[in-house]
Amino acid sequence: MATTEDITVGKLLLAEYDRVKEEQKTRIGFRDNLLYVTLAVMVTVLIGAAQTNQAAMLLALPAATSILGWTYLANDQKISAIGRYVRSNLGPRLGELAGQQESPFGWETTHRCDGRRRQRKIIQCSVDLTAFGAVPLAVLVAFWIYATGGFLPVAVSVLETLAVAVLATQIVLYAETES
Repeated sequence: MATTEDITVGKLLLAEYDRVKEEQKTRIGFRDNLLYVTLAVMVTVLIGAAQTNQAAMLLALPAATSILGWTYLANDQKISAIGRYVRSNLGPRLGELAGQQESPFGWETTHRCDGRRRQRKIIQCSVDLTAFGAVPLAVLVAFWIYATGGFLPVAVSVLETLAVAVLATQIVLYAETES
């Protein structure tokens, strides 16, 4: 059984650091795989719509990419929040306990100082907007051009357009292009 001498604030903070970094690593892997899943969904829906010649099948793509996009964005936000927490809270507290002026986790800030970071973040935002915004909108336009009508599919397409627009807006708002 642990005694109070075995448990210190420093040990607790290091244990917390290990846990949040493990969560961050897991979320990064999951988030990055969501782009591959999104591409697979796109190909599957487009092939299915082409083979069946049913424009209404195209409506599956914006629905799927909206769900995948929200999941991607939520994980991306949590990944960034963990990094901010380590940089602004956990690292400084551990540094203070160790008698240092700065965080002992230099990588948490050093990797953000790369001169091309802003460029990479803008490109990543463009990739995200293409995968979760432009492609679904292009599919919706194709649906509107080739669909034979019906109130329900058109109503669904309008709702999907709103969902894609809201998601695209959130992707831009959450893009951390500053260092």
